[in-house]
Amino acid sequence: MASSGNGTSIHLAGESFKACNGIFMTHIHYRGPSPAIADLLGGATDEMFDNLPSAMPHINQGSLKAFAVTCAERSASLPDLPTIAEAGVLPGFEASSWFGLLAPAGTPPAVVSRLQQETAKSLNLPAIKERLLSLGAIPSGNTPAEFTQLIAVEIAKWAPVVKASGARVD
Repeated sequence: MASSGNGTSIHLAGESFKACNGIFMTHIHYRGPSPAIADLLGGATDEMFDNLPSAMPHINQGSLKAFAVTCAERSASLPDLPTIAEAGVLPGFEASSWFGLLAPAGTPPAVVSRLQQETAKSLNLPAIKERLLSLGAIPSGNTPAEFTQLIAVEIAKWAPVVKASGARVD
């Protein structure tokens, strides 16, 4: 099972999948998605959980076979590809990556608010939104309170996976 690095969302998705299915896969970590995908394409590894933006070009070219998406809903970029739950592999399984904009603690609320508003506005520009969607990303631009809640939920969700697997960041 290739991953883009120890402790990454890719690694943890694989660890969660292994634990939920009671299966064994050897984790082979790489320094980023490109070398992991290269070895997957070359047959040095058997499978990989990956983010759509790095996998999408290979899926579109037919050099990688996508079996399912790990998010709760189908991807607009690959609407015919089922979720893992829909595929009947593991009902209720959900693992998705997200990216966020953070500022140092103590940043004035007015500055945080302005950064969020301008970021949300940028993410809604047609060209940017279309490009992100084409890569399999889902732009959101949520509020600082919503983002804080997301982080709390994700920590609670992934802490047991990290503990059980012994995952760590190198």
